[in-house]
Amino acid sequence: MDLVRMDRRGAVALLTLSRPDALNSLDTAMLDALIARCAEVAVDGSLRALVLTGAGRAFAAGADIAEMRGHDAGAAERFSRLGHRATASLEALSIPTIAAVNGYALGGGCELALACDWIYASEKARFGQPEVNLGLIPGFGGTSRLPRRVGAAWAKELVLTGEPLRAEEALRIGLVNRVFPPDALLEAALKAGATIASRGPIAVAQAKRLIQEGQGADVRVAHALEQAAFGFVSASEDRSEGLTAFLEKRDPVFRAR
Repeated sequence: MDLVRMDRRGAVALLTLSRPDALNSLDTAMLDALIARCAEVAVDGSLRALVLTGAGRAFAAGADIAEMRGHDAGAAERFSRLGHRATASLEALSIPTIAAVNGYALGGGCELALACDWIYASEKARFGQPEVNLGLIPGFGGTSRLPRRVGAAWAKELVLTGEPLRAEEALRIGLVNRVFPPDALLEAALKAGATIASRGPIAVAQAKRLIQEGQGADVRVAHALEQAAFGFVSASEDRSEGLTAFLEKRDPVFRAR
């Protein structure tokens, strides 16, 4: 069974979590499959963006409870580390990543969406970190990525109450970027990916890196990183093509060099 399907839509990779009968809950096999898919994407120089979604009525309804029930403390920590490797492998991709959340994104599913660069949501989407209802805490990065996305106070409310959010409220607090009717969600995410694919790939990768590294850096360090990267991209053929195309009033043809 292909637990994480990969399809190409031009220069956009579409990854689909595919355990619909289990609401795409994240077990060891699913996490391993996601890590493997991210490794495939990372070495494919023809891909320019990635969209992650779920099959059926869920994005991912959380970590697999049946598997977790048998964990002792050591196994639980190893499972958390695996979840962190999966989210980190997604976050580390040089191409932009978009989560297209079609339904439930709870617990590990919400954490997986948070590892993407931004989130588009269906009107039917539900977000939450309900682990405290099970006597647990988020284990795949929720206590670190969520406050960076929505601020500490909202992160504390979501994590400490375990209550879910509807898509509209997730939009209001900045957890998601946009909300779409269910039948328009995937098309919108793929369209955004195609837009990214038409831009200068070296510039896109550098800009993504700078935003991510700059969040945790002193502002002076972040500015210095930007200045160095500005010089780096200015030495590329793509930069020459972009400026020339602008002056000639035509679309640029970027070659990632």
